[in-house]
Amino acid sequence: MWESILLTVAATAGNNIGKILQKKGTIILPPLSFKFKVIRAYALNKAWLIGFLMDIFGALLMLRALSLAPVSVIQPVSGCGLAILSVFSHFYLKEAMNVVDWVGITLAGFGTIGVGAGGEEQQVAVALSIFHIPWLAFVVFILFMLLNGWLRIYKRQRREQEMMEYDVVEEIIYGLESGILFGMSSVISKMGFLFLEQGFPKVLVPICLLISVFSSGIGFYYQTRGLKHGRAIIVSTCAAVASILTGVLAGMLALGERLPSAPKARVALLLGWLLIITGVILLVGSTRLVRFLTSSQRKRSNVEKNFGPRRSTSSRTREPSPTGAVIQAATLNHLLSSSKEKP
Repeated sequence: MWESILLTVAATAGNNIGKILQKKGTIILPPLSFKFKVIRAYALNKAWLIGFLMDIFGALLMLRALSLAPVSVIQPVSGCGLAILSVFSHFYLKEAMNVVDWVGITLAGFGTIGVGAGGEEQQVAVALSIFHIPWLAFVVFILFMLLNGWLRIYKRQRREQEMMEYDVVEEIIYGLESGILFGMSSVISKMGFLFLEQGFPKVLVPICLLISVFSSGIGFYYQTRGLKHGRAIIVSTCAAVASILTGVLAGMLALGERLPSAPKARVALLLGWLLIITGVILLVGSTRLVRFLTSSQRKRSNVEKNFGPRRSTSSRTREPSPTGAVIQAATLNHLLSSSKEKP
């Protein structure tokens, strides 16, 4: 189990660092299409090509990890790639990191340990049907119909409002679509290995791998479109979360993977999933969260500064002077004594 987790960490490191290099390469490249000139321009770009090769190498390592462990264990661990991406950006690209980033990385690390500890006793059902493949394809088709319909509505609104910049919804949709396809790619690859273990015809293994490669290729296409105009951190995070949820749900519903029977192992696995997803969310929202906390703290301090002098001034005007009080008492005593001496 731990060997597959280490392979997954290495694979997701290659995938996410490759995404950054691809993003760097797409700055001077046209939008990706199937035209020969465009494909040639991408292939001749050094940064994009290195990132693409790292992505492919990470995919091969992921296949090896899937052959050793359940997909509902592998996919959540792959979410740690965002933490590795943050560390790479900090030490190699010299990007600044805040406290929330380090908290997210720590949570993702502890979540990986929890998934590894709980996944040791995870149960996998024996029964597996070949009809699960078209069922999964139908579910993915319905999801993409909904997401693309949402995307068309927002594109129409952008044209009506003459908005030139990418909207965050488009970044999220492209990230979700690529993440769903990456997750389904892992599920179908695992399905091929299970077919081989359970005595199905060996021809199903290359068929499943071809479907997996096709799914990853389409996911790569959607991801590249999102990275071209959108922010890499939004697209990558949505892809990571969608990949985790797709892998876990499809692994349990289609592959028959079950939670561990032992209570401690079950809690460790569920807690590991929760920590990884929380860490990913903190990593994507760290900048905005720190900015929000900083602005709210500044507003509070400004209110205290403005309210403090007014309060002290009002207290000064309201409270009588002790000296004045003594003078008034002495005058009153003098008047009383003089009035008594007159008769």
